[in-house]
Amino acid sequence: MEDFSAFVGLSRTTVSKYFNDPGSVRQNTRSAIEAALKESDFRPSMFAVNLNRRRSNILGVIIPSSTDPFYMALTRRIELIANEAGFLAFVLSSDGRAEMEDQAIRTFRSMNIAGAIIAPLGVRSHHRVLAELGSSIPLIYVDSPLDETSSFVGTDNRQSFRLIVDYLCRSGEPPCYFAMPLVNNNASARQKAYVEAMQQLGMPPLIVPVEDVRSWDFEKFGFDEALRILKGEGFPTRTVLCANDRVAFGVLGAAYQLGLKVGHGADCDLRVAGHDDHPLSRYACPPITTVAQNYNEIGRLAIELLLQRVDEESATAKPGRILLNAELMLRSSA
Repeated sequence: MEDFSAFVGLSRTTVSKYFNDPGSVRQNTRSAIEAALKESDFRPSMFAVNLNRRRSNILGVIIPSSTDPFYMALTRRIELIANEAGFLAFVLSSDGRAEMEDQAIRTFRSMNIAGAIIAPLGVRSHHRVLAELGSSIPLIYVDSPLDETSSFVGTDNRQSFRLIVDYLCRSGEPPCYFAMPLVNNNASARQKAYVEAMQQLGMPPLIVPVEDVRSWDFEKFGFDEALRILKGEGFPTRTVLCANDRVAFGVLGAAYQLGLKVGHGADCDLRVAGHDDHPLSRYACPPITTVAQNYNEIGRLAIELLLQRVDEESATAKPGRILLNAELMLRSSA
C-alpha cells in the first residue's frame, strides 16, 4: 500500500479510503487511482486487509463433504446471503475426518474470520477445539448439533420421524429401522426419534443390526449391509425405514441385485423409505418415499442468525436452537 501510494502520488490514508469505499473520494482522485491501478496492476490482498481489521468480513463454513448435495445446497444459500450482506463465505470440507476439521478451524483462526457456520462431525469432533473457537467468535452449528447447549439450526428429527413412521404404520406393515453409520450426532438422534415414534403408536421398535462402519459412503454401506441381511434371515418386517435417502439408495440396489421388487403393493417384496429428500430420491427406481428437509431455510436462518451475532459482536450470546419441520414426500417405494 505504501508503494502504491507513492506511485499514484497520494497519501496512504486517501488510497485506503478508496479501497474501503470508492465513492468516498472525489471523482478526480478516484480516476487517478483507477488509472494507476491499470498501469501498475496493483491489487490489495483481501486476507492481509482482514488481518489488519478489528473485525473482518470473512465468514468460515465447515462441512463434512463437499460432494453431498445437501451440503452443496446449504452452502449455496449461505454464500448468497453472506455476499448480499457484504461478507465472503469461505467454505472448507473436513472430509469426514476430525483432524481435517481441526485444520479447517486453524485456517479460519489465522484468517481472522468474523464468525463461522459448522456442520460438525459430532461424535468424532475434538470438542475442546470447537469450544475454543466458539468462545472467540460467533459460531452456529447446522445439520447436527454438537451438544444440547450449542446454537443450532436444523431439522426436528422427532417431528420428521413421527411423520414418516405414522404414515408407514397406517399404510402397511410397521417399519424396521436401518441405521446410518455413526459419523455424526444425527445417527443416534434419528434412531432415538424412530424408537420414540414407534412407542407413541404402541408398536415395538425393530432396529436392524448393522456393522459398526464409520464411513460417509452411505450408499455402499446401505448396499453391503442390505445384501448381507437379505441373503441371510432378511429384514424383520417388509417395511424398511432408512436413516437417510443415501442409505436407501443402497438398499434399493441390493434388492434389485437379488431380484426383489420394491414398492407399495401386494406384488412387492419390500417397502423402502428414507429421510432428507435427497435431490436424486425422486429419480430412483422406484422413487423413494421420504421426508424433506428444507435446505434453503436452514441455510437462510443459519446465516441470518450468524450475521446478527456478528453485528452484535457477541461470541457468547445465549445459545439459540431453531428446529424446522419436515414435509412428507409420498412416492412409489413405500
